[in-house]
Amino acid sequence: MRSSTEKTTLAVAVFKDGDYVLYRDPAMFWTGQAGHTFVCKVTRAWQNGTYDLTALASGRLIDYARPDYMRLLPPLDAMRDIDTAPLHTDRAADDMTAAALAWLTQKHATANTPPELPAPRG
Repeated sequence: MRSSTEKTTLAVAVFKDGDYVLYRDPAMFWTGQAGHTFVCKVTRAWQNGTYDLTALASGRLIDYARPDYMRLLPPLDAMRDIDTAPLHTDRAADDMTAAALAWLTQKHATANTPPELPAPRG
């Protein structure tokens, strides 16, 4: 049994340049301000374990963000609507995001185009 004075150590996440993360601005959050959580892209990882971020919606730059206030947004979650869309119904397109429809349209166009053969040699 643990005593209340024992410390619990949580693993700190490591992010890479280009990762998409959900960031919670700690100062805004702890002071009760609205809009404290938003999606960012990691633009730089520092050796001290902090990160520079760019907010996607506003372009705001966040310097030296601590990983404790960041959560990875995996591509699997972003693409789940494509993977789970009920394509056999009349309303399938209504349940999908515009990005999912664009991706499917592109795949449909390339899937129905015959592959080009390489130019003959010599």
